[in-house]
Amino acid sequence: MSKLNVSALNLVPIRQGKSVKDAIDEMVDLAQHLESLDYSRYWIAEHHNTLGLASSATVTLIQHTLQHTSTLVVGSGGIMLPNHSPLVVAEQFGTLETLFKGRLNLGLGRAPGTDRITANALRRDDGMRNVNSFPQDVNQLLTFFGDQSKQGFVKANPGMDTHVPVYILGSSTDSARLAASLGLPYAFASHFAPQMLKEAIEIYRDQFEPSEYLDEPYVIAGMNAILAETNDEAKHLATTMQQFILNIIRSESNPLMPPTDEIDQIMTDYEKQVIESRFPTALLGDKDTALEQLKQFTNDYHIDEVMAVTYIYDTDKQHHSYTLLKEVVDAFNQQ
Repeated sequence: MSKLNVSALNLVPIRQGKSVKDAIDEMVDLAQHLESLDYSRYWIAEHHNTLGLASSATVTLIQHTLQHTSTLVVGSGGIMLPNHSPLVVAEQFGTLETLFKGRLNLGLGRAPGTDRITANALRRDDGMRNVNSFPQDVNQLLTFFGDQSKQGFVKANPGMDTHVPVYILGSSTDSARLAASLGLPYAFASHFAPQMLKEAIEIYRDQFEPSEYLDEPYVIAGMNAILAETNDEAKHLATTMQQFILNIIRSESNPLMPPTDEIDQIMTDYEKQVIESRFPTALLGDKDTALEQLKQFTNDYHIDEVMAVTYIYDTDKQHHSYTLLKEVVDAFNQQ
């Protein structure tokens, strides 16, 4: 097996008692920490009308992160393409690639990253045309980033000739088929929708067509990762993530909460089952435990890269979790 890469995804959560500016500053602090650890990439997700997250202006946050780092590859995890004109996305990312050459990724998703009402406000239409045109929009973006000689009348400038690396994001088999047919790398959102992970990866690898972008299939898997010095500490820290998922179940927008010793008392049996369904693909525990979990996961799913999502309230402990994860992946690669 080739070397396993490790990266991170950030939704820019707003912690209880802190401000949006604090969340953005913490986003940059984490980026600088990951850069010092030589993480493969750092992606920022697009979400709208979620009071607990500060990642709505994703392109602006990507630029801000690039400006405050020097070598780290930064990208979108992802840009929700139905919300945007492909030409505007090409111009924005073409400009960023021009400014920060070789340090940019463009991950693309077909979901709105929000509720339907907010999606309509973003797009000023019913949204279905945009969602259904996702494959065509991706192809248009690839053209906009391509050689000037292959452009039509409408050109992205900056954009053409930049060849910004494009990744297909998804949580279903449809996205796997699209990524395979276009010969693009594929990132599966197994950190919140692990149910179709195995089938999607099999379809992607079986149907992959080599392209000018990629010779062989490349799979990134999102994983919730909470690592600490002991299993008990990791379990305690993970109650912050459990409360975050409770927000989603209950359609609430609470900030990121501190860990609690009373997690069982604040959720119903049904909610507990839903939350536990997110953790079969998680790395949770001390380094030895996480290493065994990683071995099992890679044996089951044959991925090329782990993209960690780490909701920990204390930012020092969050940084330490990412440090431990990098050590676990390094140990895995040395075996």
